[in-house]
Amino acid sequence: MSDPANPSPAIAVATPEALGQAMRSARKQLGLTQPKLALAAGVGVRFVVDLEAGKPTVRLESVLRVLHALGGSLSIDGLPTSGEGD
Repeated sequence: MSDPANPSPAIAVATPEALGQAMRSARKQLGLTQPKLALAAGVGVRFVVDLEAGKPTVRLESVLRVLHALGGSLSIDGLPTSGEGD
């Protein structure tokens, strides 16, 4: 899991392939196999394989589960905001 006192740098992800590469790298740095990550995230091994391969049609809910199992979180920067409840 991440250490709040020493956070990891943000990773810019612009494509499904870049997301898959980031997930694979994190998994390997944590010493996890694809089956162990799948178990920890509550997803199937096939999903982890597809995610790491950059499959563009993976379910966001499952991506977030894997991301959280790796100790990460999702942040979105640069979107306009309005002060109103549009």
